[in-house]
Amino acid sequence: MNTAIVNKIIRFSSVDGPGNRTVVFLQGCNFNCKYCHNPETIGTCTQCGTCLSYCKTGAISFVDGEILYDRDKCVNCDECFHHCPYGSSPKTSRMTPEEVFAQVKKNIPYIRGITVSGGECSLWRDFLVDLLALAKKENLSTMLDSNGTYDFSNDKELMDVVDAVMLDVKAFDRKEHEAVTGIHNDMVIANLRYLAECDKLFEVRTVAVPELYDVKNTVYETSKLLKELGKQEGIRYKLIKYRPIGVREEYRSYETPTQEYMNQLYDIAYNNGMRDIVII
Repeated sequence: MNTAIVNKIIRFSSVDGPGNRTVVFLQGCNFNCKYCHNPETIGTCTQCGTCLSYCKTGAISFVDGEILYDRDKCVNCDECFHHCPYGSSPKTSRMTPEEVFAQVKKNIPYIRGITVSGGECSLWRDFLVDLLALAKKENLSTMLDSNGTYDFSNDKELMDVVDAVMLDVKAFDRKEHEAVTGIHNDMVIANLRYLAECDKLFEVRTVAVPELYDVKNTVYETSKLLKELGKQEGIRYKLIKYRPIGVREEYRSYETPTQEYMNQLYDIAYNNGMRDIVII
């Protein structure tokens, strides 16, 4: 059976693509970003039971070697996944594309489309194809929020049901990207080029952590590449301030960039022809 582990579904979002959208967050990521703001989506539950002692409301139980989660008892203190040794959460659910879309469909006609995020959504490729095909049948626009490590250029079936991608560029320099995420960025840059050339790149996202990597170089090289492709005016560049909220304790010491610094990043992208630039 075609299933994926779903971390959560947000019924309405105005920041995950154009218009009002339902966002599906899938569990699991092949990156281990030092500044990750959602570290509970990185791993998958191993049924180890560590979270049990941190749940004070009885929302988590251990039955026949399996973690069970009772949403009605949960007060969302998040102590369970804050103490998970595997970067996971007991609040996930394994669902079929049909089960997920049944939740999405409840929000029609108040949404323009569906966005699938993560973790890293492309780890669940077959699930994506079926889910987005269901959305297309209901005339919903379809988008992915991806770290760019999947070879989109080699998957026509997936691209046929994807309207656009929001792509994370963690760092443009190969070694810096590996230092930030644990993985090099050869495929990320290839996807940046491919998605822009086929007009399926809606937005590029960069989290600014000046102490961790050369952010100015990343913004310069990314916007320069889009300019060389002649796509600089039609693609949004979202510049995101690092904030310690949600970040694992060992990585909370980085400073949040000043507004002046973010404005400098804005100017770099603007001078390379980018016109839709957002600072958050």
